[in-house]
Amino acid sequence: MDKLAIRGGKRLDGELWVSGAKNAALPILAATLLSPEPVTIRNLPHLHDITTMMELLGCMGVGLVVDERLSIEIDASTIKDFSAPYELVKTMRASILVLGPMLAHFGKAHVSFPGGCAIGSRPVDIHLKGLEAMGATIDVDGGYINASVDGRLKGARILMETVTVGGTENLLMAATLAEGQTVLENAAREPEVVDLALCLIAMGAKISGHGTDTIVIDGVEKLHGCTYDVMPDRIEAGTYLVAAAATGGRVRLRDCDAGDLEVVLTKLEEAGATVTTGPDWIELDMEGRRPKAVSLKTAPYPGFPTDMQAQFTALNAVAEGTATVTETVFENRLIQTHEMNRMGANIVIEGNTAIITGQETLRGAPVMASDLRASASLVIAGLVAQGETVVDRIYHIDRGYECIEEKLQTLGADIRRLAG
Repeated sequence: MDKLAIRGGKRLDGELWVSGAKNAALPILAATLLSPEPVTIRNLPHLHDITTMMELLGCMGVGLVVDERLSIEIDASTIKDFSAPYELVKTMRASILVLGPMLAHFGKAHVSFPGGCAIGSRPVDIHLKGLEAMGATIDVDGGYINASVDGRLKGARILMETVTVGGTENLLMAATLAEGQTVLENAAREPEVVDLALCLIAMGAKISGHGTDTIVIDGVEKLHGCTYDVMPDRIEAGTYLVAAAATGGRVRLRDCDAGDLEVVLTKLEEAGATVTTGPDWIELDMEGRRPKAVSLKTAPYPGFPTDMQAQFTALNAVAEGTATVTETVFENRLIQTHEMNRMGANIVIEGNTAIITGQETLRGAPVMASDLRASASLVIAGLVAQGETVVDRIYHIDRGYECIEEKLQTLGADIRRLAG
């Protein structure tokens, strides 16, 4: 099992290009199941989860042609099997996103309940209730969701009891081919949901309200092919900005959208960073200063993203002052703090809140990643620690960060991969 070895104490300084967003790419890949014509998706990140989704589509008989830049042409007209097996779905929660488009286009789907990561329960009840409201018959048996519809799905007004990104995406995709109008209320507003909607519109869907909490979809009889570029990864961008800030350094990010990171950039400025932005770039400079402690509370977009909480927890571990970090989205998402305390951090957990008293420095130690963003936070802690930190179980980090050690080396970090 691969590990990352980091010798900390170096200020990061340099320029990086941001990869395509995994959390936008996965639903967009699933959306290609809606089209009877080939769809080409570009700017895909080179990540294990992307490979898994391609493998899932391939095992159904969907035609896949990948070029050397990982642009992929997907032809769903060759589909032979309407099953998403446990062996693939257990490794990645986003596999559930094939349910809505398969049901809407082909009238049936057989999808295993998803697996994924250890950050708490993420039930799919809202997905299933929404599809039933649109006329689907759903039976859960032996860990599989069996869904079918006689003819086309029917438009419906669906009020989602909690904000769910995956639920919004699944129902949005299903509604594009439904008969009549579907209104999704209390919909997720995340930029990745907007990116999916823009791709669907490029395929001929009629959608309005994406980016607000009410999305209106007027169903069409069929969609068509298109070529679409996945948006930049705002969480990857935010992670490198926090890493530079924690080390007192500077970074300029290319191919990114500052508008998607407004609340994160505000918190970085609160931590003492100078942040400047342009149409497709962000620059952060700490000018050698130690960050100041920043308190935060996670919330659905446009609130502070849960996917950036762990990284800010690492920054606060070496900041001046005391901060509270409250996690409201996933119940187990503060588990990485125990590993940071092994490095000399002073973090006390009270319920879903971490109280963090910043230390002047951390000490290198062997640590173990528990999920994707927790592993990124341990890398940041390693970058500021004295001595060597070895991060184990980094298959988590490889699910969401493309070539993380190479990108950090570009910024001057002493980091290397140890083959397991």
